[in-house]
Amino acid sequence: MIGVFDSGLGGLTVLRALVERFPKQGFTYLGDHANVPYGNRESDEVVALTRTGVEYLFDRGCALVILGCNTATAVAARQLQQSWLPNSKWNNGHNILGIVAPTVEAATQTPWAVTAPQYPQKNNTDDIAVFGTTRTIQSGVYPEEIRKRCPKVRLTEQICAGLAGAIEDGRDDASLDPFVEDAVNKALAKLNGNTPDQVILGCTHFPLVEHLFRKHLPTETRILSQPKIVADSLEDYLGRHSAYCSADAPSTTVLLTTGSAAAIDQRARVFWPEVPPFASVG
Repeated sequence: MIGVFDSGLGGLTVLRALVERFPKQGFTYLGDHANVPYGNRESDEVVALTRTGVEYLFDRGCALVILGCNTATAVAARQLQQSWLPNSKWNNGHNILGIVAPTVEAATQTPWAVTAPQYPQKNNTDDIAVFGTTRTIQSGVYPEEIRKRCPKVRLTEQICAGLAGAIEDGRDDASLDPFVEDAVNKALAKLNGNTPDQVILGCTHFPLVEHLFRKHLPTETRILSQPKIVADSLEDYLGRHSAYCSADAPSTTVLLTTGSAAAIDQRARVFWPEVPPFASVG
């Protein structure tokens, strides 16, 4: 069983891609809806809440947990992976993965383990724009990790104020389009007339409006959307770590929330129309 943890509902876009990619794999999803949003919390709080979610999924039998949230990954992943997990009771046979690493790998075409510029990527001069929520952009994780590998990349970040909330509210394209258009126009203005070679949709809500980003971006710009990237990365990871693969078939997909299951079920359909029902924990 593989766990997917998110502060809210955006991680369902990642879970859906994983369920479709791995039909014989079991997944348990935990959304911390009782404490969402994480973006207005101190870093120590985000780390503690994320650790609590990971511990719960480990206790339910998930040996591998994916943080399906950019904020949780940016703020908590490194500390949990490097400081907490090795000193915990789960230090043998358990692991935590985030969604920033595979996104950076896709953008730089460089393995995460490579943290110094290498030919030919050391001469990469792409223009890359990152769209995200306030906390993800403020963390600086994407510029830091991309420039470690590709120091000549020109990187622009743009906060998409209000877009994630509007998506979660189930607004239609006509209501969402102005949010996307405004964010894209601001990012393009920062590029001083240059066309972005790549765009990172650095929020797991944003794949639902990828078509709107496509509408407003230059046709030659490559859009990196995290659900497919994470599914590709997990396929490679499981190929090298088969112990995390489920032995049973068909798979089971369990959805859990720290909030009210009845309240979450309806909102979850925005992200996955055929989403299984949630159950409350606590």
